[in-house]
Amino acid sequence: MNELDALVASAQDSFAQAHTAADLENAKARFLGKSGQLTELMKGLGKLSVDEKKTRGAAINVAKQAVEQALQARRQALADAELAVQLQAEALDVTLPGRPRAVAGGLHPVLRAWERIEAIFGSMGFAVGDGPEIENDWFNFTALNNPPNHPARSMQDTFYVDLNDEQGLPYCLRTHTSPMQIRFATAHAKRHAEALARGEMHEVRVIVPGRTYRVDNDATHSPMFHQVEGLWLGENVSFKDLKVTYLNFCKAFFETDDLKLRFRPSYFPFTEPSAEIDIQFQSGPLAGKWLEVSGSGQVHPTVVRNMGLDPERFVGFAFGSGIDRLAMLRYGVNDLRLFFDGDVRFLSQFK
Repeated sequence: MNELDALVASAQDSFAQAHTAADLENAKARFLGKSGQLTELMKGLGKLSVDEKKTRGAAINVAKQAVEQALQARRQALADAELAVQLQAEALDVTLPGRPRAVAGGLHPVLRAWERIEAIFGSMGFAVGDGPEIENDWFNFTALNNPPNHPARSMQDTFYVDLNDEQGLPYCLRTHTSPMQIRFATAHAKRHAEALARGEMHEVRVIVPGRTYRVDNDATHSPMFHQVEGLWLGENVSFKDLKVTYLNFCKAFFETDDLKLRFRPSYFPFTEPSAEIDIQFQSGPLAGKWLEVSGSGQVHPTVVRNMGLDPERFVGFAFGSGIDRLAMLRYGVNDLRLFFDGDVRFLSQFK
């Protein structure tokens, strides 16, 4: 074995013993670096004659190519080994069952209560109405027997919009869903007239859930809150119907027959007589306590007249309940602000 064959064999052996990329680069430097053995042999060609340079240079180039091939082969072997280790560490068993993704969201508790209310009253024959949240003075106050400068307006301090209606009064964010009493009845005025012409009675039976606004903010009040308005007008609709209707609603909403209902005298400009509705659970954490859940009363004749109906023929009741309040009682929440804080820890309980 001549000198060049021995050098190639030595390089191949050194490369084979390199187990990391750094070791391999150190071994390469001994043979192909600036001071490497093959580099030094190339430098020595200058001392030879022309004929000797050709012969010696060709032999050195063959040896250099063999060393470079051995170096490249070892580099590839180390890369393949590193990839194999990585693949083994990150191995994925495709035969395993998939991991289901957790459901990220769910219905907000207030919306759950909202939908439940619609379903229960829908089963009792009530239509569901919807109206604007920015109202003019007529629908929000005056048509509901609450004219300008009436002291009852102070009970519903609200937010006004920098825009006036046809009477020159500012629009406001509605303080209740009661304006829909007027809007819904007048929208069906033609149907009422046609029914009366036939000697029949077309009843008004509707609930209106929606957002409302008042200047109020504490643990049990919010500047924006949700209310559901109920209205039933007909020929012989009385307080008895109101009590039966609302009691049946409460039993269905709270999923219990073990509760009582009472009327407590109150005042609202759009009903006469008026009453607060209280309920009392007979068992559970709230047992024995009377809880206010709604305002109600017989619709005032002036309000019926503002609907375009004859108050001598159309009588009935209206009520207004806080959806947030009902949700608090149903889910045992003691602070209204929790519904609007957006705390995922709280809301995730209702998925």
